[in-house]
Amino acid sequence: MALELVEDKSTEFIGLEVMPIFRTTLNTSTFPVIPIEAILAPDKDLSRAPRATYSRSDWEYERGTYKTSEKGTEEPIDDVERELFDAETAGSADFIATERAYKKILRNQEKRISSRMFNEANFTAHAVTNEWDNFSDATPIDDVNDATLSFRNQCGMLPDGLIISYSTFVNLKSCDQIVDRLKYSYPGTDINSMTASLLAQVLNVKSVLVGGAVCNSANKGQDAIITDLWSKEYAQLIKISSGPDISQPGVGRTFLWIEDSQENPIVEMYREEARRCDIVRVRHHVDEAFIQSKDESGNVVSDIAATCAYLLSNISTS
Repeated sequence: MALELVEDKSTEFIGLEVMPIFRTTLNTSTFPVIPIEAILAPDKDLSRAPRATYSRSDWEYERGTYKTSEKGTEEPIDDVERELFDAETAGSADFIATERAYKKILRNQEKRISSRMFNEANFTAHAVTNEWDNFSDATPIDDVNDATLSFRNQCGMLPDGLIISYSTFVNLKSCDQIVDRLKYSYPGTDINSMTASLLAQVLNVKSVLVGGAVCNSANKGQDAIITDLWSKEYAQLIKISSGPDISQPGVGRTFLWIEDSQENPIVEMYREEARRCDIVRVRHHVDEAFIQSKDESGNVVSDIAATCAYLLSNISTS
């Protein structure tokens, strides 16, 4: 049900692209972490004489940790409300309640991931000279190229994606350097129709992840204040760890405890007869964890996440 409940790029969730799901049968455990120096270090001499042994690696895995916890929400469907909604379209009451609960779970997860990624306490910020909403002077192509070289120097790999907010995506369509590159490299392209994949080509990165999700940051009873979950103040190059190899370098993974919730998230329904309601419950058992190794006291030993990310700041003037 996840895909049909996400409408368009302007409200899209990207958190699980940044920290892909790793399905686990344990709700808390350790996982192997390979230090960057061990991945990239060559043996001094790989020559083998006849009947001699081959060179062997002598490094050891370090250990990261995760601990999942359950998050969930419920939406009641009163029998009277069901009659009201289903009178027009059968099943609409179930869909509406499920959609509200489902998006609340995904929005909450997106907030947890975005607040950790666009965070100067977790990553060193590198300020660009000219903000990207200073359309005539901004140099986003140069900034991303320079950041890509710095990224490669710190981890020995190229990034898999560039994270930007939806507001930044819109601003880049008015940036002179982007417009000029499209004009000469992709003649005839309507700048207003520029997609994230085309922007990735212009910026010379594998992909651009546009974080469009928003939330209401006002307190209950107050007028809504619509706020981006991904700040327009930052952009970030990342290496994405995905697939079954948990030791693969990357910024982070979302550990999903499948013994409790097979999907992220899972939808359940039960009857509450005392209130004459059907209850839609949406929940998951997860931990969005950075790829880091830790010692027995919980201190970080190898911060793979910090090595596999490069945070750009000063992206917006406001």
